[in-house]
Amino acid sequence: MNANENLIAKFYTAFANADAKTMSECYHPKVHFIDPAFGLLKEEQVSKMWEMLLLKSKGNIKIEFSNIKADDFTGSARWVATYNFSKTNRNVVNTISAEFVFQDGLIIKHTDNFDVWKWSKQAFGITGLLLGWTGFFHKKIQEQALLSLKKFQQAK
Repeated sequence: MNANENLIAKFYTAFANADAKTMSECYHPKVHFIDPAFGLLKEEQVSKMWEMLLLKSKGNIKIEFSNIKADDFTGSARWVATYNFSKTNRNVVNTISAEFVFQDGLIIKHTDNFDVWKWSKQAFGITGLLLGWTGFFHKKIQEQALLSLKKFQQAK
């Protein structure tokens, strides 16, 4: 594996070990993160999001990763998170495609993509099945995620 593939593996190994500090060390100080749940996060928000998600999981999250590929500038990986969604305590198995951009030997851009409707059905049951595909529901998910992150950051 090359240096950037090793960096991605280090990030997900730290995630699997609930090591938010090491995850944070893989990121460039000017990192941008994008995913369907949080939208765009920047810089310190990104590390705080992972820290919050790990704390909320209370050790009940399983992270598996594969298909790591990277060159000098970009990379990708596939990862699966298995956990109980905190708001409903429903079991979720979320398959995510990640894309990375590197700068100065660190991750400067991290984009996660997953099927929001599939996730919604697992996390919210019948409500997610009926509404999880709508823009309204996606917006509500993002608003709640950002509110949770804001409260977490204020409490720290």
